[in-house]
Formats: sequence, C-alpha cells, structure tokens
Amino acid sequence: MTGGLTLDAGTVALLLLAGLAAGWIDAVVGGGGLIQLPALLLVPGMTPVQALATNKLAGIMGTSVSAVTFYRRVAPDLRTALPMAGAALAGGIGGAVLASRIPAGAFTPIILVVLVGVLVFTLLRPTLGTSTSLRWAGRRRHLVAAAGIGAAIGAYDGVLGPGTGTFLVICCVSVLGYAFLPASAIAKIVNVATNLGALVFFVPHGAVLWGIGLAVGVANLLGAYLGARMAIARGSAFVRIVFVVVVGVLILRLGWNLVDSG
Repeated sequence: MTGGLTLDAGTVALLLLAGLAAGWIDAVVGGGGLIQLPALLLVPGMTPVQALATNKLAGIMGTSVSAVTFYRRVAPDLRTALPMAGAALAGGIGGAVLASRIPAGAFTPIILVVLVGVLVFTLLRPTLGTSTSLRWAGRRRHLVAAAGIGAAIGAYDGVLGPGTGTFLVICCVSVLGYAFLPASAIAKIVNVATNLGALVFFVPHGAVLWGIGLAVGVANLLGAYLGARMAIARGSAFVRIVFVVVVGVLILRLGWNLVDSG
C-alpha cells in the first residue's frame, strides 16, 4: 500500500538507492536516517508523519540485520545493551506520540540543525573511541547512565529519528567509555528497540505506508548487511570520510530547500 500516492520510476529508484545507502551507513557509523528520511520527505503528497512512520518500518528491517551480524561477530556487552534497549523502547513510544503533534514546517529546520551538530562533532573528535575504558566502577551507575541515554535517544528517535544511530554510538563512546566497534554493536541493538517503540504507536494510527516502507526496507536490509560486514572487516576510517561527505551534501541540500521555501 502506498497511501494513494503515485510514484514514478525515478522516485522509486531514488528511494531504493537512499534505503541501500542508509542501511550501509547506519550499520557502520549510524545515522542512516539522515539519508532515508529526507528522501521520503521529497515524495510528493507524503506527510511528515507518514515519512517518519515509513522510515521506521524500513529502518527496523536494516537495523535488525546489522544487530544480528554485529552480535555474532563482535559479541557486544548485553548487560549494557539490553537495559539501554528497554529504556529506548519506552522512549521511542513517547517520542512517537509527540511526533504527531509537531507542525509539518518544523521538520526541515530540525533535521538541518541535527545534521550540522553531528557533522561538527564528527570533525572535532577524530580519535574518540580507539579503545574501551568503561566509566564508573559500580555497574549500577553504569546501567543508570545507559538507561538514561536509551530513554533520551529513544524519545528523540520517536519524535524525529535522523542521526539516532550516530548519537547512540557517540554516547556509548564518550559517556560510557566503549571503543568504537563495540559501541556500534550496542547501538544497533538499541536502535532496533527505538524503531520498534515508534512503530508501536505509528502502526495502529495508520501512518505507515507499507508498500513503500517494505520496498525501501529490503534495500536498507541489503545495505545493512554489507555495511556491518565492512565495519567489522575494515574499521571506521574509510566510512568516516564517506559519512562526512554525505552529511555535508545533505546539509547543503536541505539548507537550500529551506532558503528556497522561505
């Protein structure tokens, strides 16, 4: 089902390419929604809430595959990942409720601000996360911090979403003290929960465009599988360069759209 929208071949090709690239980037460094959601927002007739909901459906297909791949090859710390995911699930539901109340015109500037923030942080911290050095000796404080991060980022993911995977990685590295690769593995498990939490709200309200979401999701799934394997095999140096370039292009594109519409 496409919600009554008519898509030409060029739009379908763009969405599938965006899904593939988003899955790949999301699996490696997070932030695939920075590509996928803006692409969905460009579809004529699709409302922002429909784009958010459909993005969650496509995203959960890819994050599930990358989470399983990382789990099998990296063995992330489930004592951190599972409480964090539980809090993120609750946060995602609450965020999705708020998303339905955000004015349509607010989405583009919010995404633009998020993109700029992610780009600046990435450029300023090139060596962060080279090794694991967990913070706080007591597991209770560590888990409280992990749950707090999960709830906050889960709420953000439900409200908007782009950059969620990147924010999770950044928090796992800079706040909890994980190295980049295990942080990425934990982020994938938590990201599945945030997407699921949002879908718990969006599906009963009929916001998901299933035909578009499943098609983009298959492309996202393939990209996620390839990206997860590449992240494990090659590390983050090459993908970091690609990520900075992609985010920079999206900032220019959305910034132009904002200026042009004003």
